[in-house]
Amino acid sequence: VEEAAKLLESVGFTRDGDGKWLLPDGTPEADLAREVADADLLLMCYTRIGAPVIRGASRLKAIVKYGVGIDAIDIDTARERGIPVVNVPAYAEETVAEGAFALLMALFKRFKPIHHAMRSEGWAWPEPRWLAHDLSGKTLGLLGCGRIGRSMARMAGAFRMRVLVYDPHVAAPALPPGVERCVDMDTLLARSDAVSVHCVLNAQTRHLLGAAQLARMKPGAFLVNVSRGEIIDEAALLQALQQSHLGGAALDVYGREPLSPQGHALSALYEMDNVMLWPHLTFYTHEAMQRLE
Repeated sequence: VEEAAKLLESVGFTRDGDGKWLLPDGTPEADLAREVADADLLLMCYTRIGAPVIRGASRLKAIVKYGVGIDAIDIDTARERGIPVVNVPAYAEETVAEGAFALLMALFKRFKPIHHAMRSEGWAWPEPRWLAHDLSGKTLGLLGCGRIGRSMARMAGAFRMRVLVYDPHVAAPALPPGVERCVDMDTLLARSDAVSVHCVLNAQTRHLLGAAQLARMKPGAFLVNVSRGEIIDEAALLQALQQSHLGGAALDVYGREPLSPQGHALSALYEMDNVMLWPHLTFYTHEAMQRLE
């Protein structure tokens, strides 16, 4: 964001009397509303931009999401005030797909428990608890087939996986070659050895994967989510993992961030060898940040 601030300065924007450009993520709404009351332009990343902030910013000309997802912005209020909201949708599509596929591979290959064994014991001999899985010949189900989902499908194909897609907004002829469209999500869940989430968060997709949907997944199947935490009913996911219905999960996003080993509804995930936890950083590479800026 500092690079973006330098660019704004180069075209005439100036810092305020305190020399402040940046407010920390999680700034209380009242403080945020006060700080942007006379702003012409608001660049945001994670902090929620609600109706009071937008209505109180009398000079605001635009809101820029420094990334992709715009679910933290009150779009209806921005539209009501005629304030454009823009994002940067293409900067990390391949980057996030690479991250998702790396997490998928980590689940199949049991990276986490074997790494722990190497650190604590120095070696791991072939025995049943270390048995991993091939990706080749397995079926990957994608919930959503936008830019990131398409990249994920291509990578899975290179590993000779079968790829299923459920996306009611994408017609079958528009899908990548070799990808099979499922007309309903239940069919995809029942047929997939792993499911990867790549849809946007909105009213229709919030808790898209609830207890009933997770129960329809194959016993021992893996789940990967690099989209938004709220797309999954996280309490139901925790239960499905604790009851060993799922073989494991890899998560880069959570309904409440940051995640924490204590005092968080998902704290128990830290102790599970079949769960890979990533701190919402699949987008974060040198190349993606250069494109974003």
